[in-house]
This record gives sequence, structure tokens and C-alpha cells, in this order.
Amino acid sequence: MKAQAGTIYLVGAGPGDPKLITVHGREVLESADAVVHDRLISPELLKLARVDARIEDAGKAPGRASRSQEDINDLLIALARAGHSVCRLKGGDPFVFGRGGEEVLAARAAGIPVVVVPGISSALAGPAAADVPVTHRGVESSFTVVTGHDAQAAAGVDWARIAGTPGSIVVLMGVGNLGTIAGKLIEGGRPPDEPVRVVERATLPGQRALSGTLATIEQLAQEAELQAPAVIVVGPVAGVLNEAETT
Repeated sequence: MKAQAGTIYLVGAGPGDPKLITVHGREVLESADAVVHDRLISPELLKLARVDARIEDAGKAPGRASRSQEDINDLLIALARAGHSVCRLKGGDPFVFGRGGEEVLAARAAGIPVVVVPGISSALAGPAAADVPVTHRGVESSFTVVTGHDAQAAAGVDWARIAGTPGSIVVLMGVGNLGTIAGKLIEGGRPPDEPVRVVERATLPGQRALSGTLATIEQLAQEAELQAPAVIVVGPVAGVLNEAETT
């Protein structure tokens, strides 16, 4: 479907591999007048935009000056009010830690039509790319997705509650706080020998996966020099297809 003038499209780009964008998302990207994209969007994916499209980098990165969410909202609205079709290209899915809800509310408050184009979240694709089924018959029937970005903050995620919630745990944006997260989950009641699998650069060239336990994963990740972006999976499912690797 061709992008319509004066409309904002929140498009999920998927977990990283440019081939994993949806057909609808690609159609919007290829036809939009303007593309406002996140930091981790593949350069190959941006090549699908029209040669005359306006391209705006709205990415946020630690230690780098970046636009505030309010500035991004204002940019999207200004572009749409100028009559442009706007593709807001977001990693993963717009509504999974992507602030998509905030952008929808801002667009609606400004009277701008907005369309959400779902994408494949790295919370699902990351584990799958490294042979981790987040649910598995006879092993686990539920999972929780949580951000690890503020794991060291006093406020934020209630890790004791997360630890006590049945099911697998999928942590996004948490590799920098891996030791803190593992420690809090153990304190909350998860066994130290519970399997963990960390997937770095999931679906991208150079993808790496590391298996361990809550007690060992921090040291293993340090030795392997794992870096963001990475997805962390905690629970028996992490060892179902990778049991021999868990140490």
C-alpha cells in the first residue's frame, strides 16, 4: 500500500536483518516522502527509500547528543502537516519498548492521521535466531518481556516480581547490566543454575550466541566481550536446544 500524503506511519523494521521487514512495512518505506529512522536500522533497508525522500536520523545512543522524544514528535507532525507521507521506521515492533504509543498520542493530539504497521520484535526473533524457543511444550508455556536498560536504578523494573513470575524471561537492552540482572533474579528466587542464553546482533552478520547460567553468564559474557545490541533469555527454554553448551 502506497503511503498517503499527510499521514504518519509507524513501521516496525524487524530485529535487524533487512529481509525481515513485513511486506506492508516495505511498501510504506518505498513510497514515503520522508523517513525518520532509529539508530539501529540497517543501511541496506534505508536504501529501499525513494532517492528523493527526506531521510532523518532520530536515533538515540548512549553518550551521544540526540533528539528528545518531544523533538521527534514535533518533527513527525511538522512533516505530515507539510503534506508529506511520513515513514517512522523503528527497530523491532513500534509498541515493544519503541515509544510508539507516545508518537501515536502526539499525532492524534495534533489531528494527524497515524497508521501502525507492526514489525517482528527482537524479543521473539532474537531467541529464535539462536535456537531458543521462548515457549516449548512440556517445558514452558509463557514468557515475560522486560527492559534491562535501568536495571541498576532504584526505581523501575521490580526484578523480585519478575523472578517470581512463572515462565521464561526475555530481557531487551540489558547486556550492559547483565551481572546486576542475573544477581537480582537469583535474589528473587531463580536458581543460580538456571540456563541463560545471550544473543548478540541477532539476525545480523556477526551474530553470536553464548550459553551459561545465572551464576556464570556475567563472567562468560565478559570473557567473550559481548556487546549491545543483545537479547537475554532466562529459563529452561534457553537450554532445550543448546543444553550441551550451557556452562
